[in-house]
Amino acid sequence: MQNNTYIHRSAKLYGSSSVGKGSVVLENVILGYPQHSILMEITKADDVDIENYDQPGAVIGDNAFIRAGTTIFSNVRAGNNFKTGHNAMIRENTTIGDNVLIGTNVIIDGTVTIGSNVSIQGNVYIPTHVTIEDKVFIGPCAVLANDKYPVRGEYHPEGPVIRKGASIGANTTLVPGVEIGEGAMVAAGALVTKDVPAWKLAIGCPAKIIDLPEKIETLNNI
Repeated sequence: MQNNTYIHRSAKLYGSSSVGKGSVVLENVILGYPQHSILMEITKADDVDIENYDQPGAVIGDNAFIRAGTTIFSNVRAGNNFKTGHNAMIRENTTIGDNVLIGTNVIIDGTVTIGSNVSIQGNVYIPTHVTIEDKVFIGPCAVLANDKYPVRGEYHPEGPVIRKGASIGANTTLVPGVEIGEGAMVAAGALVTKDVPAWKLAIGCPAKIIDLPEKIETLNNI
């Protein structure tokens, strides 16, 4: 234990991965696992040990709590007070702000930007090229998509953009390229196929846009 940081003996840190003071890293956590391009470099090199290969790793801020089974790839940066549930996976080129929760079994497929004071609940799927701003809540089992015509032509990934203070309900689906406006809310089970304006409510399948009840016209308190 250094700087009041606890790292379980079964955890593995690859490359130049670092964890801030006051953090807890539990069983079988992997930090800084080499992304595909780095793995290809390693396999072509002579007599190189993957665990000792010089690569960027992951950088985690102070007071993190990373639960068992979490895997965080190289070129991931997370701020202070970062927390995960069990078995979360965060792939490369993801940037995460302060005070963020990534829940159990969440998959973040990389090249994602997440702001501060964000809560992403269990079993959420987030593809590449997604932007999530500050104070966003994403409920359990929500699915975001980034390809309008999967495996049916040239691939130009474009994930949803979720603006400050928006809430995404459980079991919702956001199609590629939609924007959820500031303070907007998406009801549980909704299928969102078009932009949701700021401070509006999307409800139904496919979702219709209606007025947000006045009593919940406030930013999330995360």
